[in-house]
Amino acid sequence: MASEKSHKHVAAIFGVTGLVGKELATKLTSKSEWKVYGIARNPDRVKPINRSNFHFIQCDLEDPFESQQKLSSLVDVTHMFWVTWASQSPYDSRKCCDQNKVMMSNALDAVLSRAKKSLKHVSLQTGLSHYVPSQGPFDDYDDDEVRFFDEECPRVSYEKANFYYVLEDLLKERLESRVAWSVHRPGLLLGSSCRTFYNFMGSLCVYGTICRYLDIPFVFGGARKRWEESSIDGSDSRLVAEQHIWAATNEDLYSTDGEAFNAVNGSGFTWKKIWPTLGKRFGARVPDDDDVFSEEFRYSEAMADKGRVWEEIVEKEGLVQTKMEDLANWEFLDILFRCPVRLLATRDKADRLGFTLRYKTLDSILYWLEAMKTDKLIPE
Repeated sequence: MASEKSHKHVAAIFGVTGLVGKELATKLTSKSEWKVYGIARNPDRVKPINRSNFHFIQCDLEDPFESQQKLSSLVDVTHMFWVTWASQSPYDSRKCCDQNKVMMSNALDAVLSRAKKSLKHVSLQTGLSHYVPSQGPFDDYDDDEVRFFDEECPRVSYEKANFYYVLEDLLKERLESRVAWSVHRPGLLLGSSCRTFYNFMGSLCVYGTICRYLDIPFVFGGARKRWEESSIDGSDSRLVAEQHIWAATNEDLYSTDGEAFNAVNGSGFTWKKIWPTLGKRFGARVPDDDDVFSEEFRYSEAMADKGRVWEEIVEKEGLVQTKMEDLANWEFLDILFRCPVRLLATRDKADRLGFTLRYKTLDSILYWLEAMKTDKLIPE
C-alpha cells in the first residue's frame, strides 16, 4: 500500500458521485501517486470506490459551517475539481446562480484556508450553454446555419442569468492570479449515475427498458430537424474526465486567467441514424421508418404514469433500488429533442494543444448502456 508521503498529487473532487466525478475518482485512484478526496452530499449507492488512496467526505456545500467542519482534512490538496452544481432551481434563474456561488464559495473558503500553499490548479466544469442561452431568446441564432462554437466566443448578453459565468468570475476573484485554473465545456454528457439531474443515459435506458417490458414502440419524439440533422455534441464522461486531468497536470497549459476547453467527442451524429440501433440493443420494438419518428410524442406525457411499472421491473430483475425519477428526467428529453437551435462546438483548441482522445457518440452510448447493466441499474 502506498504511504502518505508517496502521494505526489492530492485531488479534491466536488461532485464525486456524478457522471464525470465518478470517472475522475476512478482514473485518479488507479494511480499510486494520487490521493483523492471525493466530496458529495450523499454517498454513491451503486458502486462506491474502495481504494486506500480514496477518502469520501459527505458534505452539504450550501452549509458554510458544515463545509468548514467536514472539509477540515483538506490541508494538502494540490488539485481541485469542481464537477457539481445545485439543480433545485431553474437553470437560468438568479436563485440557481446564488446557490451555486454559495457552494463554490464555501468549498474555496475551506480549501484556500487550509491548502493555500499546496494548491496548484482548479478545474471547473460547465457546458455548451455557455454559448447559447438555455431558455432563449434565440433570435440571434439561425437554426439553418451550421455553426461550431469555439472557446473565444463572447458571453451571451441577455436578461436571464447564467451560473457558468458566475462561477468563472468567482474563481478569477478568489484565486487572485495566484492559482491556475481551467474550465471545461461538455455537450450532452454520457455516463452512469443515479445522482445526475440531466441524466440522458438514465432517461434513455429507463425508456428503452419500459418499451421492451410493455412491448410498446421505441419512438423518437421531437422536432424533425433534431431528428434528421446533427444538432448537439455527445461528451463521453471518460473523455471529459481525461481532459480535466490533462489540463490540471500539464503545467504548460496553466493560466491564472483561466483556460477554456470544449470537451466533446469530436464526431457528429444524427438521432435518425443511431436510434434504431439503440432500440434493438434494448430488445425493444422499433417501428418502421415512417412511424419511429413523431413530432407529437412527448416523453413527459407518455411516461408520466410508468413509475409503478419501473418499480415492478426493479423488483423482478433484482436491480439497485431506484425510483424512476432517480434515473429519468422526461422533461429534459422533451427539451433536448426539441431544442430550437443547434449546439455544436469545435474541439480544435484541445486537439492543437495535444488532447486527441475521441469517441463516436454511438459507441459511447452503447458502452454506458452496458455499464448500467453491469451496475444493476437496468436489466440484462
